[in-house]
Amino acid sequence: MFHGSMTAIITPFDQQGNVDEESYRQLIEFQIDNGTDVIVPCGTTGESATLNYHEHNRVIDICIEQVNKRVPVVAGTGSNSTAEAIEISRHAKEAGADGLLLVSPYYNKPSQEGIFQHYKALAEQVALPQILYNVPGRTGSNMTAATTIRLAEFKQIVAIKEASGDVTQASEIIAKAGDKIDVLSGDDFLALPLMACGAKGVISVSANIIPRQVKQMVVAAQENRWDDARKLHLQLLDVHQAMFIEANPVPVKTAASLMGKCRPGVRLPLVDLQPENLTRLKAVLSKHQLI
Repeated sequence: MFHGSMTAIITPFDQQGNVDEESYRQLIEFQIDNGTDVIVPCGTTGESATLNYHEHNRVIDICIEQVNKRVPVVAGTGSNSTAEAIEISRHAKEAGADGLLLVSPYYNKPSQEGIFQHYKALAEQVALPQILYNVPGRTGSNMTAATTIRLAEFKQIVAIKEASGDVTQASEIIAKAGDKIDVLSGDDFLALPLMACGAKGVISVSANIIPRQVKQMVVAAQENRWDDARKLHLQLLDVHQAMFIEANPVPVKTAASLMGKCRPGVRLPLVDLQPENLTRLKAVLSKHQLI
């Protein structure tokens, strides 16, 4: 249902630290102009962790309004509280989102049964296509392939964003439930390897600054032009790596700022990119003629 090059879009802030609506709308247009297939607001890259409820809802609303049905919008509405996730998800549905991105509950460290029951409640109470999001490095717990395969039985659950870094785990999901649930790469640097195993695309950080190039790589893989896809993957690898020289979204937001697309500001406890990493980032962006 949601395939291809999907951008986990950043949330720009103005000089006072408020959501910069004008820059945000321009970023959305940049994505659409460069062929992005799906836009994902309020994910980790969109700094959902430090948006208050009003801001979270507003950022989703702006995205849906600006996109205006030109591409699907999959709203990040996950929470470590099941009740809160349901509430935010219902707002996104009412606003006109095409789907939901639901991070596995963080900090609580629920059992596999707890993770299953969390997603089961969302699937049963919010009638919208849902993408599970497994990112152990952020949540503190891994959602196993077995749990994902159980959840694939729910019709509302259509995909999983796999950011465990475990190609074997993603492959097991495809092997055992690929006819019921799509796997999407949650890591740019694993997009090609996972697509070679049968994944349907990537929810990308790098596409915030190189949407056309990420789309080209994904299309090459979709069309089984593996030599072209591999060449593009290797060309872009240093960009993908640079996006994680510090905690996401600090590097990508800094990169977008250097390209003149928004201010670099992030919210505490995140801070601006450290000077030595800024030098490294500028070198990569210059190499790719982005600045």
